[in-house]
Amino acid sequence: MKEELAMHEDESNGGLESMLMDRTLSDPELLELSGRAPDYPILPDVSVLKIGGQSVIDRGRAAVYPIVEELAVLKRSHPILIGTGAGTRARHAYALATDLGLPTGVLTDIGAAVAGQNATMLGHLMARYGVPVAGGSAFAALALYIAECGAAIFAGMPPYDMWQHVPEEGVIPPYRTDAGCFLVAEVYGARQMIYVKDEDGLYTANPKTDKNATLIPEITVDELIELDLPDLVIERPVLGLMRNARHIRSVQVINGLRPGLISRAVRGEHVGTIITAA
Repeated sequence: MKEELAMHEDESNGGLESMLMDRTLSDPELLELSGRAPDYPILPDVSVLKIGGQSVIDRGRAAVYPIVEELAVLKRSHPILIGTGAGTRARHAYALATDLGLPTGVLTDIGAAVAGQNATMLGHLMARYGVPVAGGSAFAALALYIAECGAAIFAGMPPYDMWQHVPEEGVIPPYRTDAGCFLVAEVYGARQMIYVKDEDGLYTANPKTDKNATLIPEITVDELIELDLPDLVIERPVLGLMRNARHIRSVQVINGLRPGLISRAVRGEHVGTIITAA
């Protein structure tokens, strides 16, 4: 049986190699065959945390210090990758850039710079615990950082720069830090993706402006898209990414301002809203 499986795998690999040489990369048969290639999780024990820019970091010391202390303890037993959002400063910069008539790609660079500033600040706060900031080519050393100190920090904005996807409406970059952190979790085959916000999870409306908003403990991507809510706690493009993901088939949104919830979520508890791709 093992010999038959090995023979079938060799034939599949040979067929894929032949197709890659002879056909365009958008060929349907080539895409179908490449989709059958096995997935290799690179960091399967690592949890990816996205620390919100506007929801957490912009609140300053009172919000950030307790999270830093919690993460410092958590990383001793659970390896983590910590992505940072951009927040209010990016919104101010987007407003100025839009008023100047600048395109989406330029706004992406601006947002990436602010997310990088937040990563740098968080990195200095966690330096005493040996946690480094990884950026650009330093991503190749993520496994070493995790092995040495149990954690690493990165700026959540995906590096699309001028190649950012053009949005259907407006000029605001559609793939921002929520999407960037999800892509890191997916590409590295991480254990889970957790969004650390300032709300208890996903609501039927914005709980900050609508007192009748109701918490949704669990929902699927299709159900969420069908609801067509005017306000989402995560970026809408993440839903599309989840539909096609191979490793990260669910995400959890939690309230990082509640002490201990980050640790409980990393340990596998349902303490916020879980969104599943199924």
